Amino acid sequence: MGGLQRFEQRLEQMVSGAFARAFRSAVQPVEIAAGLQRECDNNAQIMSRDRRIVPNTFHVELAQSDLDRLAPYDTALAEEMVRQVQEHADQQGYVFPGPLSVGFESAEDLTTGRFRIRSAAHARVTSQATHTQVTRARALIEVNGTRHPINGPGLVVGRGTDADVRINDPGVSRRHVEFTVQGGADGGVEVSARDLGSTNGMLVDGHRITHTRLRNGSEVKIGNTTLTVRVVEEAAGV
Repeated sequence: MGGLQRFEQRLEQMVSGAFARAFRSAVQPVEIAAGLQRECDNNAQIMSRDRRIVPNTFHVELAQSDLDRLAPYDTALAEEMVRQVQEHADQQGYVFPGPLSVGFESAEDLTTGRFRIRSAAHARVTSQATHTQVTRARALIEVNGTRHPINGPGLVVGRGTDADVRINDPGVSRRHVEFTVQGGADGGVEVSARDLGSTNGMLVDGHRITHTRLRNGSEVKIGNTTLTVRVVEEAAGV
């Protein structure tokens, strides 16, 4: 039995006939599941002979009419979609850079029965920083929805276990880039980034650079991951 057939059987067991009636003239869940599989296939990047990395976050765009029909079942359906994509990945030898997620949203340019899938590879990010350290930091980096303070003597970002911020991205070296912060002449802070001899280098605001000062909002791309610099302005008189 194929993966999509198993997916349909699980849907039948999961919900009542109301589900089928709701989608009779709208986009079919099995079509979305097939679309998610194609999205993986079309975006697979070779890591080794037996391993290929694929996106792990998927946004399914639907017409508002279809989204309204789906609303009572969206959580359960998303969970089944995740399960189906995972099964497909296991069969094809795909690996995900981080947790797998599927979400639904409306798109004004789509009509009933039509859908579109957007995907991205968001690597898992971990560090030992505490919530207090994050809230007190005068400078930090944001990456894949997480925030990490830049404290002295520096913040090393990489894939290895000895990095301060670890990113599960195959394009990131074990020790890829170091961020440093120091006091500026105007009483603020100055943030810099230095490539640590990584394999793939780094891009700062779209330019390949090995060592540079950064501004608030600067984007540093390493591998497939973008890190955004945030400088926190202290309140006047503090």
